[in-house]
Amino acid sequence: MPTTPANYFHALRRQMRRSFRKPLVVMTPKSLLRHKECVSTLADFGPGTSFRRILAETDPLAEDLKVRRVILCSGKVYFDLVAERRKRKIDDIAILRIEQLYPFPFSRLGVRLSQYPNAEVVWCQEEPENMGAWSFVDRRIERALSGLKSTRPIYIGRPEAASPATGSARTHVKEQADLVDRALTSSAEVRAEAARRV
Repeated sequence: MPTTPANYFHALRRQMRRSFRKPLVVMTPKSLLRHKECVSTLADFGPGTSFRRILAETDPLAEDLKVRRVILCSGKVYFDLVAERRKRKIDDIAILRIEQLYPFPFSRLGVRLSQYPNAEVVWCQEEPENMGAWSFVDRRIERALSGLKSTRPIYIGRPEAASPATGSARTHVKEQADLVDRALTSSAEVRAEAARRV
């Protein structure tokens, strides 16, 4: 699920350059073709570059020990998350993009997550809970977390549904804003808000 032009290019190039043939399934929405943030420099295509299975944090954040949450995601939801994080001026939440779901990058993800030893780990997706990558990545992320403080990823996304889409643009926008808000709100704040509502 490439989120940069360079990674898309390298995925296609790697597919053709390999000495063996294996099916390549690329999931990428048309909306990223015109997204202002979905860009790569020419250097990202040049010598010494290759496909990156995980894209690390790109914004300046607090020091790694002070990062309280790591959001793992795949695909275009990243751009909604990072835009809202910048708007709120949050500097203690890191966002990592998993660009290759299979074969799953266990060791690389483990190395990336070990940078943030005090953070809880969240998987955020746009799709309903019974769709998208959650059921596939859940146990794999857990395996990558072995030896770290956080032992299970927290799911943040739409609840289970029979349909992949609501059929209403207004409802879709509201649900999207809600899941982005939950991803950027700490677990303690979510629990406190729920207690206030009771």
